[in-house]
Amino acid sequence: MKYNNIAFIGFGLIGGSIAKAIKKYGLASKICAYTKNSAELLKGKSDGVIDIILNNIDASLSECDIIFLCTPVDFNEYYLEKIKPYVKKESIVTDVGSTKSSIHRLAKRLDMEDVFIGGHPMAGSEKTGYAASDALLLENAYYMITPSSKTSKEKLDILTDIITKIKAIPFVIDCQKHDSVVAAVSHLPHILAATLVNLIKDNDYSDEVMKRVAAGGFKDITRIASASPIMWEQICMLNSQPINMMLRKYIDMLEDVYSHLADKSGLYINNMFKKSGEYRNSFDSNSRGVIISKHDISVHIQDKPGAISVISAILAANSISIKNIGINHNREKGEGALNISFYDADSCEMAGKLLKEYNYIVL
Repeated sequence: MKYNNIAFIGFGLIGGSIAKAIKKYGLASKICAYTKNSAELLKGKSDGVIDIILNNIDASLSECDIIFLCTPVDFNEYYLEKIKPYVKKESIVTDVGSTKSSIHRLAKRLDMEDVFIGGHPMAGSEKTGYAASDALLLENAYYMITPSSKTSKEKLDILTDIITKIKAIPFVIDCQKHDSVVAAVSHLPHILAATLVNLIKDNDYSDEVMKRVAAGGFKDITRIASASPIMWEQICMLNSQPINMMLRKYIDMLEDVYSHLADKSGLYINNMFKKSGEYRNSFDSNSRGVIISKHDISVHIQDKPGAISVISAILAANSISIKNIGINHNREKGEGALNISFYDADSCEMAGKLLKEYNYIVL
């Protein structure tokens, strides 16, 4: 099935990636786009992704069958109200924001529940903007869909069809349940990562010894603390109630741990790690979740001149691009001495197999 005109309001990483995938699989006759960053629109046009650049939010949107709102979460609500006069009754308006209840409430106030379907592609990148977009970004990633009480089966099927054909995995869920889920598995972890980093910052010694040895596990679990402050302010403000509910539960758990540590209850601590380990090991290792995964491996190498150059040459000879390479000074999880990061999962997997063929120990 091919849809006539599909429009994008906002054309950064996610909007650009969805548009590229739609173009790649021939799902639209024309792709239109509007954003305040004209450079991204011109690049999208020169790449052949955008067919029509929209200079304003105006009646030209009435010719569009599907409109994707791909701006930051609070701006999506602004644009939903702004495009209302131009949306056909037969059209679908969807967004890509990571919180859903707020924009659904707005759709109800605007009497747009029959055209609006919430969306949240659970994929991303450490880079931002259209330049980082990729037609394969959403492949095998969950794409949450939050229909309203007035969403027709036909419109839900159309959006599900598009998501399936761009190789993402559609997941239909109630908007309030969605916000509780992401509060627990995405929003709260980002808050915890930021507070953990600030805990080290505020309690480090004058010689910054904590900072110097904060590698390995600590660096892994706090990596997401480097996320955009502006974006996370918006997310936390819009989803404050579900986040606070989960945060309260987590604080209660920490208080419980605190009291058992004070009582020297080794059995409690043992059971805590046993339960968490069993549950963690039951996760699907092939599933791409809400938090962006790293694509890296660690390699055991001998500390001698040219060791890193040999590995770089092996990967380069097989057209595998390295994103970053560095030494693991703190290897409390048994990692190798050399850490190598890649731009995507396929490159990471290929590099690991290749280096094993050369008898390197890869973890």
